[in-house]
Amino acid sequence: MRQVPVLPVVVPVAAVTMAILLWRLSRRGRLTVPRAAVALALCVYAAGIVANTVFPIHLDAPRHHSAWTVYVTPFTDYEVNDAVTNIVVFVPVGILVHLLMARPPWWRVVGVATAISGSIELTQLLTGNLLGGGHLADVNDLIFNVVGAAIGLGAVTLLSRVPGVAPLVDRFRWTPDA
Repeated sequence: MRQVPVLPVVVPVAAVTMAILLWRLSRRGRLTVPRAAVALALCVYAAGIVANTVFPIHLDAPRHHSAWTVYVTPFTDYEVNDAVTNIVVFVPVGILVHLLMARPPWWRVVGVATAISGSIELTQLLTGNLLGGGHLADVNDLIFNVVGAAIGLGAVTLLSRVPGVAPLVDRFRWTPDA
């Protein structure tokens, strides 16, 4: 079965995104090694998420003749292993959003995580039914992804309150405090 190759798609997009992020930081006079490390982490993380949630895309997959499949009933036929995986995979979202924004309120981080996870699930729904993608859209994934982002935000927020650690975290922060 022919597939859209992952690396020739994901790596150039990540590289271009990295160049744009570094250019924006430089243009704003905020480019430092720690902030460049955050840009690199963001690009590698996003590339990994896309590679593992959108691909494989089969070019010659048979067309679906039934209605589109999407799982919309929360906590039904969902395994603990899947929940833990989705939580762990989205912990970096809470951390990265905290570093990219000037101390965002929790609801903004949850909103960003919901938008990212919702976009992934919508992409899986579309690619799975129109392009022969290998993933199913599931509301449980969205729920546990958001839980993971909230845990990541909680962890970095607590770390930021530890005396001596806060200045270190601030070195990685992209925006000055509001």
